[in-house]
Amino acid sequence: MQLKINSKDDIIFEWIPYNEFIYIKEINSHGSVHLAEWKNSPLRWNKYQYMRDIFRIDGMVSLKYLNNSQIITNEFLNNEVKQYSMSFKGNNNILKIYGISQHPDTKEYIMVLQDGYCEECGENYTEIENKWCRSCRINDLKENFTTNGNEKIDEFVQKMLLKINSINDIVFEWIPYEQFNDIEETGRNLNSALWKNGPLMYSLNEKKWIRVQYRKVTLKICDPQNMIYDFLNKVNVYNNIFKIHGITRNPDSKDYVMVLQKYHQGYAKSYCETCIEEYTDIEHRWCKPCQKYYLRKHFTNLSGNEKIDEFIQEMQLKINNPNDMVFEWIPYNQFNDIKEIGKGGFSTVYSAEWKNGLLYYDKEWKRGSSKKVALKCLYESQNVTDEFLNEIKAYSMNKYGGNIIKIYGISQDPKTKNHILVLQHAEGRNFNYWMSKCYKDFDWNNKLRTLYNIIIGLNEIHKKEMVHRDFHTGNILFEHKYVSKYNDTYISDMGLCGKIGNTDRSKIYGVMPYVAPEVLRGKPYTKAADIYSFGMVMYFAATGRQPFADRAHNVNLALVICGGTRPKLNEQKAPKCYIELMKRCWDSDPDNRPDAIEIENIIYSYSFNLNGEIKKQFEEAEKYRKANPSSIKIRIQSMMHPQAYTSRLLNYSECLDCTI
Repeated sequence: MQLKINSKDDIIFEWIPYNEFIYIKEINSHGSVHLAEWKNSPLRWNKYQYMRDIFRIDGMVSLKYLNNSQIITNEFLNNEVKQYSMSFKGNNNILKIYGISQHPDTKEYIMVLQDGYCEECGENYTEIENKWCRSCRINDLKENFTTNGNEKIDEFVQKMLLKINSINDIVFEWIPYEQFNDIEETGRNLNSALWKNGPLMYSLNEKKWIRVQYRKVTLKICDPQNMIYDFLNKVNVYNNIFKIHGITRNPDSKDYVMVLQKYHQGYAKSYCETCIEEYTDIEHRWCKPCQKYYLRKHFTNLSGNEKIDEFIQEMQLKINNPNDMVFEWIPYNQFNDIKEIGKGGFSTVYSAEWKNGLLYYDKEWKRGSSKKVALKCLYESQNVTDEFLNEIKAYSMNKYGGNIIKIYGISQDPKTKNHILVLQHAEGRNFNYWMSKCYKDFDWNNKLRTLYNIIIGLNEIHKKEMVHRDFHTGNILFEHKYVSKYNDTYISDMGLCGKIGNTDRSKIYGVMPYVAPEVLRGKPYTKAADIYSFGMVMYFAATGRQPFADRAHNVNLALVICGGTRPKLNEQKAPKCYIELMKRCWDSDPDNRPDAIEIENIIYSYSFNLNGEIKKQFEEAEKYRKANPSSIKIRIQSMMHPQAYTSRLLNYSECLDCTI
């Protein structure tokens, strides 16, 4: 064995005469392990030679008797020695072996080992270097257990005690609430406090559990509505991440509370520093509950109207991620350079410069530079109505995805007292205006790309079980004034948008050529009615002409539409497959119309998965478009009827005779 040494730190395995052991004491109930003091000490290399450390303080060793080993073989010894470490710098939790001895009376052989057996139970120390026995120390804690009086909590605390595996592990306990002084709020559901008695720690010198008094801790208040089971589950989760001393309960509020070590940023990057809840958005270190708490606490810019103020606070509390809009009351004097850019049946729209700009989140709420916005001034809106607030709900918080126009807040014209929606500004304006400027360059690739973006927006509305109810080219906006594959489109005028089955059947709104025949007859507005409108948008995209451009929007047109008449489009101007899809969309029977998902997939296939025949159809249509340039502006002006293309309330009685 001595010839196997490879370094200066290896132990010199040796024969140790039994008479070198004094103060021998049995510590194992089986009599197989004894504690003794070795008068000498192991040999260790000291620069020049092997020497014994005669000045060492603790000369205790463990003597492990090999029962019935009067006759011993080399193979037996080799197998025994393999269990132990033969290096002074080896694993501290593997017993070191110094040599072998023999009892002079029984002739039994004895393994001479490091002092690594607990004097109380005779089992191996859990931590040999610290002479710390897990089972004995847990028994100490059980004997001094502080009960809560609640069987479930007592059982939980005892289970947590069984998780102690190291001398440095925190002792989890039930802590009476009166143990805490100097309690101060530091965040949402979070307090700092001074724990009078302090946590338990194991003292190596005193060889017992002692308390470290007046320790600063964090009190994490849990939802008082949580049942004990939910609270304890949460404690289990937190215990795997943070250093928890235990639990307590506020006798006044009845809230259960976790007692944590004083929190610092390094504990867990995925947990909020303010409330110690998991971040809603870890990448941006954004905590939804804390941001709601902040916005509620710092709510300003009061409108002077209690109903609106309550509504704004309600909308602010709907934020779900750091990219959501923070809905605000925006004073009218915040707007510069106000210019009219459009007028409809229910409102006038202006462009303006918002001086302060919108709030954005970057570890805290900040304002950017000034921002161009659209101001939608609603006629006769001095009194706040449910319809007005419903329009805001339909726009807000980017609920329907990136193809719905964004809303930033509400304002009020100080002269007329009409209320104003402050919206995202679309530089290209609506589809009608944009088409008059860009028709010449609006090729079939861009037509498909535009329709694809539009149907994505409509599909997002339908996914929320909503219908638009006023879907036409005047309510489709373009980000840029020019043709580009990066030109996003947005659906606007969400004021009539409502839940399916919850729309007022007595009122029909819109631009008549875009209104489905069943709606003109007084039937409920459905997703299929929006699809009918999309079919008319397809017609406009293909031709640059409004459907029924030369007709007044009156009862006669309603009768024609209900009778099945649709705008004409020949296959030279548009591909056959395109015309077939368009006709399916405006089919008189709503059940025969495709849904938004199917249309989205079909238009995608036209753009990216063109087979030979489909590709040929679009190439022919593009050739025809280039060969027949036209001035869309002149055509629209010459053919537009004076009673056309403004959203308005269509008289329901006009449709009573629409029986085909």
